[in-house]
Amino acid sequence: MLYTTTGYRRSLDPDGYPATAPPWGTLNAIDLDTGKYLWRLPFGEYPELTAKGITNTGSENYGGPIVTEGGLLFIAATNFDRKIHAFDKTTGKLLWEQALPYAGNATPATYMVNGRQYVVIAAGGSFLNPNSTKGALYIAFALPD
Repeated sequence: MLYTTTGYRRSLDPDGYPATAPPWGTLNAIDLDTGKYLWRLPFGEYPELTAKGITNTGSENYGGPIVTEGGLLFIAATNFDRKIHAFDKTTGKLLWEQALPYAGNATPATYMVNGRQYVVIAAGGSFLNPNSTKGALYIAFALPD
């Protein structure tokens, strides 16, 4: 039997934003022993809304995080702001972010070379953001010693 799809349908408001109340995307830390949230924060933003002073909306995100042995959580995954972020895994505090040339809808990876740790992300753009440019890059960042 063949399966078909009519595509991925989203409910959007007349301005093209999700038709639910924000946040439209969150990053969460859950205690696996209790199932309770340790922290939860809006994740991602729409730059045009942020420019108007509308913040903490979150956005759809596609891709997961990684956590380093040192307790850093790295994630890109946002379609519209095209950033990779580093958070403190314990508190959820944003420690660093960097704009990418294209959305990084992937899970980062980490590796070591000559004792130096790196984080790499595949950045290719987003099919959900018709205004974004598309590309195909791997971008690596060296962690501080």
